[in-house]
Amino acid sequence: MAPATATIDAFTAIAEPRRRDLIGVLAEADGERDVTWIVGELGWPQPQVSKHLGVLRRVGLVSVERRGRQRMYSLNAERLRPVYEWVKAYERFWDDHLQRVKRRAERLEQSRQAAVDRNESACKEREDDR
Repeated sequence: MAPATATIDAFTAIAEPRRRDLIGVLAEADGERDVTWIVGELGWPQPQVSKHLGVLRRVGLVSVERRGRQRMYSLNAERLRPVYEWVKAYERFWDDHLQRVKRRAERLEQSRQAAVDRNESACKEREDDR
């Protein structure tokens, strides 16, 4: 994705999987972290981390504060709210879908258990006939 395109909004910025990984690392950090720490967590080359931090910073998903020679990055989770709100609109769909999957799995399990019970019953009858 071209840098100009990636900096339109949070949606386009997080379309890149590596930026989602970076957001995840910052979310788990629960506070400010410098690039060296982020590089260590992700195992990526420093220029790659800096490039993606720059995109996230331009759309406001990441804040940066200079402390001496270090730049401390933190997640601005509030800027992810539009993404959350959009995904949340599909929550009912997923809940309905998961309930259907659960009911089907339960029916299959009941059928499987009934077959096992019938098999055990047949085996017991054969033993009784002997």
